[in-house]
Amino acid sequence: MNRIELIELINKKQSFLCVGLDTDPNKLPDHLPKNAEGVLEFNKQIIDSTKEFAVSFKLNIAFYEALGIEGWKALEKTINYIPKDQALVIADAKRGDIGNTADQYAKAFFENLKADAITVNPYMGRDSVEPFLKYDNKWTIALGLTSNIGAIDIELMDLKNGRKVYEDAIDSIAKLGTIDNLMFVVGATKVEYFEKIRTIIPDHFLLIPGVGAQGGKLQDLQSAMNEDCGLLVNSSRQIIYASKGVDFAEQAAVQASVLQRQMAEMLK
Repeated sequence: MNRIELIELINKKQSFLCVGLDTDPNKLPDHLPKNAEGVLEFNKQIIDSTKEFAVSFKLNIAFYEALGIEGWKALEKTINYIPKDQALVIADAKRGDIGNTADQYAKAFFENLKADAITVNPYMGRDSVEPFLKYDNKWTIALGLTSNIGAIDIELMDLKNGRKVYEDAIDSIAKLGTIDNLMFVVGATKVEYFEKIRTIIPDHFLLIPGVGAQGGKLQDLQSAMNEDCGLLVNSSRQIIYASKGVDFAEQAAVQASVLQRQMAEMLK
């Protein structure tokens, strides 16, 4: 899915919601098996119930890797189940390694799993990012300023040039790609940095996790929007674990619809 198609989808659905499929077998409803089979069935029902309100689905790869080969099969089947004309599929893998290894990661997620986008840790420099940018109509989503407490350890360190590490990192990585193939992760809990980030990358899309269970508030993100919307806001636990009963998919749809309506107001 290219940039034009993504913007058209946002306008059509009046939404910039990304539903996070961070599916933990231990948190599945009681009537589903606590294994990869249960994960897949859970994912399918969540996708069916929320695709009306979402423009993207993000799969946190760790939850599937932890289940071994059966988890990878569930991951692949989940990706294949998502309607490609209705949602951008993000592999939240946070890969980051030297060039020849990055080449293989890019092949794994873009060619074999056929994800539309992948999250990348850019702190090993350009050769850990550039292999992903070679693919047409695919997105590389580089970590910019993350929502975790540990962001202060490196990303928010002060540099001698007066900037912070994350500012130089975003500025440098942005030069490797374009607004058509490169996004950045910025945590919803880092509201006070949105203005600074938008001075560096005014036109790039931002993937913003942390709304809901992590404490981020949707209404605080207005300042991060640009004329194309420029945001994909991820919500995981608030949506997919809205209920542990047989009505889990129905309740997920309720939560997704609430966020979608709020987003429609923001898009005005």
